[in-house]
Amino acid sequence: MSSAATRVTGQDHSGPDHLWSVEEHLEDILATVRPLEPIELHLLDAQGCVLVEDVTVPVSLPPFDNSSMDGYAVRVADVAGASEEFPAALEVVGDVAAGQAELLHVGPGQAARIMTGAPLPPGAETVVPVEWTDGGLGEGPVRGMRARSLGPEGATGHVQVYRPAEARAHVRAKGSDVKAGDRALEAGTILGPPQIALLAAIGRGTVRVRPRPRVVVLSTGSELVQPDTELGAGQIYDSNSFALTAAARDAGAIAYRVGAVADDAETLRSTIEDQLVRADLVVTTGGVSVGAYDVVKEALSHVADADEAGSGIEFRKLAMQPGKPQGFGSIGPDHTPLLALPGNPVSSYVSFELFVRPAIRALMGLADVHRPVTRATLTADKALTSPKGRRQFLRGTYADGRVTPVGGAGSHLIAALAHADALIVVPEDTESVEPGTEVEVVLLGR
Repeated sequence: MSSAATRVTGQDHSGPDHLWSVEEHLEDILATVRPLEPIELHLLDAQGCVLVEDVTVPVSLPPFDNSSMDGYAVRVADVAGASEEFPAALEVVGDVAAGQAELLHVGPGQAARIMTGAPLPPGAETVVPVEWTDGGLGEGPVRGMRARSLGPEGATGHVQVYRPAEARAHVRAKGSDVKAGDRALEAGTILGPPQIALLAAIGRGTVRVRPRPRVVVLSTGSELVQPDTELGAGQIYDSNSFALTAAARDAGAIAYRVGAVADDAETLRSTIEDQLVRADLVVTTGGVSVGAYDVVKEALSHVADADEAGSGIEFRKLAMQPGKPQGFGSIGPDHTPLLALPGNPVSSYVSFELFVRPAIRALMGLADVHRPVTRATLTADKALTSPKGRRQFLRGTYADGRVTPVGGAGSHLIAALAHADALIVVPEDTESVEPGTEVEVVLLGR
C-alpha cells in the first residue's frame, strides 16, 4: 500500500537555481508521506509501534484486595497495643498464597499467614509484616518465613506479633492501580515495555497499531568498501549506510542496510527496484550533487510513476549548510517515498535529522515528528561564522542551558558526530554569532 500521497511539484520552485528553504523541503516531505495503515498485532510484535485507538480497562487492577507484604492477615483489634514486651498471641489458621482460590476466614484472635500478592482473606482487616512477628517460632522477631516445603508447620500453631497495625496497612486495594472503564493508554502512544506490561495486565493480547516503517538504506560510490576489509588505493570505508540505518532504527523504524552500490546508474536502479518489496521509505546517500559521477541523479532524475501525477524524484538545492543538495519524490508501483541525501557523512547525518527522521515519525502516525528544540547560551573560544543566505547546522554538546561547538565549523568532520548531542542552528541572515549569544539548539537523542 502506498505510503506517499500525490505530490504537486514545481509550483513556485521551477527554476533550476532556486534555493529551497529548509521549511519548504520539509513541508513537501510531510505533505507527501502518509501514515501507514493500522494493523492488529500481538503485544510483543507491537513494541515500538504507535496506538491508533484509546485502550480502556476492562477489569480493575488489582482485581481484589491483596497483600503488599509477606506476613500475617489479622484483625486490627487483635494487635492493638502489641509490643515486644507484651506481644499479641494469635492462632494461625493456615496459609493464603498468591493464586489461591479458596480463602480462609480470619476470626477474632486468629491470623492467616499471607504471601505478597495473595488476596486479603475474609475477616482480616490489615497485614502485619513477618518481620514484626516471631514467625511462629517463639524466639523473637524474625527476618522472614521458612519455605513451606522445609517448615510446613508454619501454617499452623501460634504467632506472636510485636507491633500494632492500622486498618488496611500493607494492603493494595482493589482498583488502586486502575479501575474498570478507565483509559489505560491514549491513541498516539508509542508502546514501550511499561505500556506492553499494562496491556498484558489488563488482559489485552493484541492491539491495533500502525506498524513500524520499513526503511531501506543504500549508500552509493565505487570508492566505498565494507568495514573489516582491507582498503585499496583511493578507497574509504562505508560509514554512511551504517550511520543512517542505526539512525532509522533509533527513530523507530525497521531498517535494512543494503550497503554500497557502485557508481553505475543501471545497477542502482535495479537495486532500488529489488528493495521496494520491503520498503515503506527508501534513503540513499551520495551522488546528488553536480559531478559527472553523481549516479543517483543520473539514475533517478527521469524515473516517474506513469499513473500518478507529480511522482518521480526531484533534485534540489537547499539554503542550508551542510546538506545543500537533496532529492525527494516517490518511486515504484506503490509510490514509495525516496529521500536522496548528500554523500558527505556529516551532511547525510544532518539531513537525516532534519528530513528523514520526521518522515519516519510521520509514517508511524505520530503527531509530533520533531526533535526537542531549546535556546542555549553559546560557549565558544571565538565567534561562529556562517555563509549569509544559508542556514548552518553545527555539531555541539548541550548541558545546563549552554551549548559548545564540537569539531569546528567544517562539514567534513565525522569524528565530531560521535561527541555531539545537539545541533547549533545559525539562521540564514546571520553571518557571525558571538560567544555568550543565545542560539537555537536541536537536542539529539531525546
